[in-house]
Amino acid sequence: MNNEKDFIEHTIDSKQIFSGRLLNVYKDTVLLPTGNQSTREYIKHPGASVVIPYLGNGQIIMVKQFRYPVNAVMLELPAGKIDPGESPEKTIRRELAEETGYHPESLKPVCRIHTCVGYSNELLHLFWAGKLKECKLSADDDETIKIVKISTKEAIALVLNGKITDA
Repeated sequence: MNNEKDFIEHTIDSKQIFSGRLLNVYKDTVLLPTGNQSTREYIKHPGASVVIPYLGNGQIIMVKQFRYPVNAVMLELPAGKIDPGESPEKTIRRELAEETGYHPESLKPVCRIHTCVGYSNELLHLFWAGKLKECKLSADDDETIKIVKISTKEAIALVLNGKITDA
């Protein structure tokens, strides 16, 4: 198996087993390169954008909020799901304003990350935001968020000591 084609699985059958507001779940039957069949269960996700909002002087903005799936309050970078027809850049501009009350004059793409390739197609677009200007905070009705201004040094330390675990 030296060629990428030697690893490709081909879909024989695909069934959507759940349709939700945020994601959809599928169960597929696939033909393996060996000729055997197998089952793949996975989540189709519309993608998301996340931003590192840089205030200057070594400070960034993070948000603290409760995350139901892990039953914990998490400290994380502002992020949000890409809405239909929306670009990743438009998504993060909207989310940054909604979650922090800031608008970036400078926004640069950093990278794209597949967050959970074993069971999801979610693609996360990471941005760096600078020259932040305050704007109207317009939080979603279903979110309780606290803005946290923190030094990059402290944020890295919190990642390294396991206090920040949100990818």
